[in-house]
Amino acid sequence: MKQVVNMVRVLVGVLFIFSGLVKAIDPLGLAYKMQEFFEAWAADGFMKNMMMWFHSHALLFSVIMISLEVILGVALLLGIWKKIISWLLLLLMLFFTFLTSYVLFSGKIRACGCFGDCIPLTPIQTFTKDIILLMLVLLILVKRKYITALFSARINLSLLLASVFAIVFLQWYVLRHLPVKDCLPYKVGNDLLKLRQMPADAVQDKFEYVFVYEKDGVKKEFTTNLPDSTWKYVDRTQTLVQKGKNNVPLINDFSFTTQSGTDTTEAILGQSGAYYLFFIKTLEDYPQNWDNDIRLIQTIEKEKKPVYIITAQPDKVREKFANKFVLEGKEYIPLIFTCDVTAIKTAARTNPAVLLMNGPVVQHKWSWVDFDDVIKK
Repeated sequence: MKQVVNMVRVLVGVLFIFSGLVKAIDPLGLAYKMQEFFEAWAADGFMKNMMMWFHSHALLFSVIMISLEVILGVALLLGIWKKIISWLLLLLMLFFTFLTSYVLFSGKIRACGCFGDCIPLTPIQTFTKDIILLMLVLLILVKRKYITALFSARINLSLLLASVFAIVFLQWYVLRHLPVKDCLPYKVGNDLLKLRQMPADAVQDKFEYVFVYEKDGVKKEFTTNLPDSTWKYVDRTQTLVQKGKNNVPLINDFSFTTQSGTDTTEAILGQSGAYYLFFIKTLEDYPQNWDNDIRLIQTIEKEKKPVYIITAQPDKVREKFANKFVLEGKEYIPLIFTCDVTAIKTAARTNPAVLLMNGPVVQHKWSWVDFDDVIKK
């Protein structure tokens, strides 16, 4: 039994560390996923005010959750504080199992993001994984007497503190810069126009439609062979009869519209040569007392390369950049386009961020803290 318990201990500890690390390379991804849960629960009327407060602090909860996963995994491997670590593991697994069951049975959220964007799992896969892990954690809790510390108390504590520092530093770094490994559709090397297209093997949803018409005060349902013009249309209902698969492009709702509402996505991404996409999500969390955005755009203009500002707040951004740029003795504002805020959050994990493009292909990405690298190159 001792060997079995310690084998399970190693397996669970490694899985917790791995799960934390794959999310630590992009903690904003987990924060956005948490916000989906909070929004769904608020929409159901469950403690709406509290859910909205949680929603506004999702990034903090993301950092804490990721750090806790790694710390518990390391502590389990080291074999320290067996009772409290075992109980914390059980509580965490019960919480994870609740979340994955909600995803699976409610259908309101597509995935739980348990392994981040780098290892996407289906709801049934994540739920099954959590049930198995829950059983293993229960075994560890019941048979924790067989767990022994690997090293002396001082060494174990030093290793645990080092892991705390490492996981917190990693998240701090990627939140200021960009994910150390980009697993999103907008990563370097991807063709954004191709990823906006429907997958070749897509199977569309199939619906059954029922039309309701009225004549002489009598309502009647029709599925085919609709009635003549003497009947008045009343309503239409649709029922999903067969769920499709792979029928959502990897890049969805990603479009650039002008001030007049014209969609220019294909024109911008389809051009040849190099250009820059300057993403500004919103101005609420934009860097203050900072002028590298102005310097960067001026540098790009000197290179005679186009730069397009993509934002969810076009009017506010126009006001911010008014009277800031002069070209050939005349004031101007760079071209500004509107884009959905969710798409911007996926394309640019920092606010702001810049993508160097060559046609529709992403060549490079920079966080706002790295703009000096572009300015000085």
